[in-house]
Amino acid sequence: MRRSFCIKTNNNKIIEYMLFELENSELEELYITSKTFKNYKNVILHYKGTETLDFYALIAGVITNVVIDFYEDYIIKNFLISNYFYFSDLERKEIQNYCFELLESSQKEKLLRKNIVFSSCFDYIKENKSLILDGFINFRLKEYMKDLDELVDLAVDKFVIDREYNEFTSLLKLYINTKKPEEQTIHLVYQSQESILLNEDKQIIDTSSNIFDAKYLSDISFSSNDYALNALLNLLPSNLYIHLIDEVKDEFIDTLERIFEKRVHICKDCAICNIYRLSKPKIDKIKIKE
Repeated sequence: MRRSFCIKTNNNKIIEYMLFELENSELEELYITSKTFKNYKNVILHYKGTETLDFYALIAGVITNVVIDFYEDYIIKNFLISNYFYFSDLERKEIQNYCFELLESSQKEKLLRKNIVFSSCFDYIKENKSLILDGFINFRLKEYMKDLDELVDLAVDKFVIDREYNEFTSLLKLYINTKKPEEQTIHLVYQSQESILLNEDKQIIDTSSNIFDAKYLSDISFSSNDYALNALLNLLPSNLYIHLIDEVKDEFIDTLERIFEKRVHICKDCAICNIYRLSKPKIDKIKIKE
C-alpha cells in the first residue's frame, strides 16, 4: 500500500535540511521529491514499504528537529517581545541568553520537550496527508509552546534577581571604597555555609545585632553569613582572609569577593584552617595560638 505525505514551507534552509535527512534515512522504498506550487514549496514523500509506523516516525523525527533547531529561538524571541515589551532591546537580548542557558542546563528537560513535539507530530501525521509547517507549529504544539512560555518566565525572574544582586554588590563596593578602613586584618572562617569572624589577634568577633548596627541585613531572616557581612561592612578591613575549611566556594564567598575585591585573600591551609578542619570545635570554644 502506497502512503504519501507532503510538508509545506517556504524556508529554503529548512527544505535543504529535510531533504538531506530524508534522503540519508535507512528507510527503503521511500521516494522524495521537491516541488513549488502556488503558495508553498513542498517536500513530497511516497512510501511503498510495509513499515508504516517507521515511515510516520521518520517524518515526525525530522519535523521535530526542524522545530527545535530552526524555530525555538524565534518562538522565545516572540514571547519576549509580546509579554515583556517593557524591557529594552538589550535587556531582552540578555534574557534570551538566560533562556538558552536554561534550555541547555537539563538534558532531561530538553528530551521531554523533544518528546512532546515528536508525539504531536506523530499523531498528526497518522491522521493527515499534508502539513503546513508554520501553521502546525503555531496551532498544534500548544503544550510545547506552554513549556517555552514558562521557561521565558523563569529566565525573566533570573534576570531580575541577578540584576538586583549586581546593583546590591555594586552599591556596597562603592560604599567601602569611599570609606577609610577600620581594621587592618579580619579573618573569616567558613565551614558548612556558616561564618565565624576573627580579629587580627585571632579572637572571635561577636557579630550579633547588639554589637553592630544591623542596617545591612534583610528584614526577613538572619544567618551567620548575614551578620558576618554586616560586621565586615562596619569594620571595613584592609585585608580579609577567608579560610575555606571545606575548600568550597559558594555564592556567599563570591559575593564577598565581588564587594571587597583585592582585599580578599582565599586560604585553605594554615593554622586557622587546620584547627577548624581537624577538631571542628564549637565556635565559643575555639582558641588559636599565636
